[in-house]
Amino acid sequence: MKIRFGLTFILAVSLFLMSCLPSPPGGGGKGARTITVYGFSIMKEALETEIYPKFAAKWKAEHGEEINFTSSFAGSETVTNQILQGAPADIAILSIERDVDRLIAAGHAPNDWYVTPQKGIVNKTPFVILVRQGNPKQIKDFPDLAKPGIRVIHPDPVSSGGAQWSILSIYGSELLKSELETGTKDANRAEEGLRAVWRNVISTPGSAREARTQFETGYGDALITYELEGLLMKQAGAPIEIVVPRSTIFSEHPAVIVDRNVTAEERPLMEAFRNFLWSDEAQKAFVKYHFRSVTNESFNDANPEFAKIEMPFTIEMFGGWKQAYPEIIEKIFLERVKNK
Repeated sequence: MKIRFGLTFILAVSLFLMSCLPSPPGGGGKGARTITVYGFSIMKEALETEIYPKFAAKWKAEHGEEINFTSSFAGSETVTNQILQGAPADIAILSIERDVDRLIAAGHAPNDWYVTPQKGIVNKTPFVILVRQGNPKQIKDFPDLAKPGIRVIHPDPVSSGGAQWSILSIYGSELLKSELETGTKDANRAEEGLRAVWRNVISTPGSAREARTQFETGYGDALITYELEGLLMKQAGAPIEIVVPRSTIFSEHPAVIVDRNVTAEERPLMEAFRNFLWSDEAQKAFVKYHFRSVTNESFNDANPEFAKIEMPFTIEMFGGWKQAYPEIIEKIFLERVKNK
């Protein structure tokens, strides 16, 4: 009897103590849920200031549930490496599609990730040249960056997707201009043009955002970067000018669910956020932060700062990233240009 009484007493005390513990916050006993996003460096402002709050408000109105976000931003190659090494990303927004391919190859993302009419691309922006106010070096196009005495800041193609876009932009612009002039794309001219510019590169920061920060400190004469970086700098009153190359590439940025980190229960929320990136609301927010819409060209009319590109091109000119990376970034840039 004493033993039974003792056990009953312990059980009663335990139940009483459990009843004193706080309930999880939120309605219906549910706490707030969190979406973890890993993004390439220049996505920070648009996501944190506009996209996250808009999605959280929409989800709360429709589901009565609080949504929080955590983010990590770095160069696209760096972000991808972090995820491959176990970083807890639910969603990755990357600078280049090749980084998605790396996630797929490692089993982190599905082969059918590009499920939207935009093939997984959430926004785009052209590559431009930033120079000091008044353009004292009289830089008008990529070849001018090869002139003696020009000091070029360029992110590192090993860690930065933006740097790889830049390499393709310099190279591809000469291909298109040579074709216009002679009827044939001159690969030798394009390679030599890239080599001549690279000789004047004095610093290779790890990401496009790090390169911008370095340029803002007054280092260097020119920076090759995303148009939106230049527009954000001008908006902040930086003493710079944007030089629009005659021919340049539009970088296109993919978003993917990192399947390995997402449970079946979490997937509807992650799919909803990914799909929200193509909503009119999100696309207009991207335009506000100087990305160009990929769903409705008329949205881009709302941003009068967008440059008119005379001879634009995309990654498709090179056969997509599966050809562009091995044939141009590896074979031409890394093997024949970078250390020559």
